[in-house]
Amino acid sequence: MDTALSRRTLLGGAAAAALALTVARTPRARADVTEERHRAVVIGSGFGGAITAANLGRAGVQTLVLERGLRWPTGPNSQTFPHMLAPDHRASWLSPLPVMTGAPPIPSLPYTGLMERVKGNGIDILCGAGVGGSSLLYHGMTLQPNEEQFARSVSGRIDYDLLDREYFPRVARTLHLATIPDDLLHHEKYRSSRQFLERATAEGLDAFRVPMPIDWDFARRELAGELSPSYTNGDLIYGVNNGGKFSVDVTWLAEAEATGNVHVATLHRVNDIERDAGGRWVAHTDRLATDGTVVERKRIVADALFLGAGSPGTTRLLVKSKAKGLVPDLPDGVGVGWGNNGDRVFSVTTPLLSPGAFQGGPACVGFRDFDNPAGALTIVTGPVPFPVDLGTTSVIGFGTVKGLGRWHYDATRDDAVLSWDQAYDRDLTRAIAARIRQIAGPAAVLLDVNSLDVNTFHPLGGATFDAVCDDAGRVHGQRGLYVVDGAKIPGSTGACNPSMTIAALAEFGADDIVRRDLGTLF
Repeated sequence: MDTALSRRTLLGGAAAAALALTVARTPRARADVTEERHRAVVIGSGFGGAITAANLGRAGVQTLVLERGLRWPTGPNSQTFPHMLAPDHRASWLSPLPVMTGAPPIPSLPYTGLMERVKGNGIDILCGAGVGGSSLLYHGMTLQPNEEQFARSVSGRIDYDLLDREYFPRVARTLHLATIPDDLLHHEKYRSSRQFLERATAEGLDAFRVPMPIDWDFARRELAGELSPSYTNGDLIYGVNNGGKFSVDVTWLAEAEATGNVHVATLHRVNDIERDAGGRWVAHTDRLATDGTVVERKRIVADALFLGAGSPGTTRLLVKSKAKGLVPDLPDGVGVGWGNNGDRVFSVTTPLLSPGAFQGGPACVGFRDFDNPAGALTIVTGPVPFPVDLGTTSVIGFGTVKGLGRWHYDATRDDAVLSWDQAYDRDLTRAIAARIRQIAGPAAVLLDVNSLDVNTFHPLGGATFDAVCDDAGRVHGQRGLYVVDGAKIPGSTGACNPSMTIAALAEFGADDIVRRDLGTLF
């Protein structure tokens, strides 16, 4: 995958600092800009982008998908992905050090790796880079909000009954959702998950097994010694080496490419979007080498442009275009309505409880607390690949927050920057901690990991319904421009991991766009 691997060496502190400066001054190609012409262009290959591309491909639309990262093909006993406790150059997007919270600070030369940390004021965002986007990295929790929470957090106008009848089931079928089977849950490797479920049930909480896009036979094969551990030791934050995970690259995107109408261009980073004098859409794009060097500059012109780069990617492009006048008359709501989905991660150490070493995953059990005075909560286990039993596991909570975060344009960086105040979700954080302590017991030691490293894996908003786009994602006043990802959702998805809602809304929006806009707008 990396032809320059043989020249990679570990770096000392001074060398790493010098390298960081070098990366900031990455040379651009000296050649003239190449121009391409396409009917439809999709930026990003995560849930929103891949689902849109699949629908366009089925409708016969020649579509180009621009993905800044690499393909990460996996399979039984592969070593495609790095390991949590031994990260290497593959772990991070063009960073000399790993960006994941708690990762050992092992330096390497920058590489177009799997995870980017988007720095903000008050909070950072951790997001995926690669064909399949953040679906490569997420545990796979696929949770559907109920009608009340959907109306309160996402949209009070979109027909929830229609989503419940057609679009949520469509997503569930594509992802082959399944909960952890009894034989695995009762295995020693899944002791921490079993303990969590038992204690939540004993406290009268609404405990459940989380639907996951997982073929659990792969975990069984690991326990049988047929495959090296990946699921069953919890070592999957950078991806599952054995396969068996129905991530976006092997579901919607594979279907899109199979139509023969969709082409995915990897290592293509879009820096700006613009509307030209003829009303066509232009994606100003750099084609990269794996060390981040710009090897070609492109002006990619399209009749229709679909923004599926995730909440931070899509929002940054829109905020930049508005501030720089590249797209006249963008809605004033661009850059507002952002939230962190109420994310909070706690490390929980219980002296008299032994969760085990190399705790099996992914995050497959949890409980709901939708009547909490602080708002609806969902709390799940987050098994960790500790090599020894420290009496410690991790627990993840999320709830409902308002989209109070804002992005602004910073001309010195030529980028959009997020601002967020922890006061926005302080009450929610306290409520999550109280519920975790209820099941962990009074002797447990809780560490709020996000108080030490404030970040989220679930960015939402920045180009929200009503303020920026209609229910299908059409940007107001901008013919042929669409938002198809989590940027549409104002802050949270109703105390649920957001992937199910993003995917269902992408399917819903794509159906409407193909039905009403195909052949007229593009």
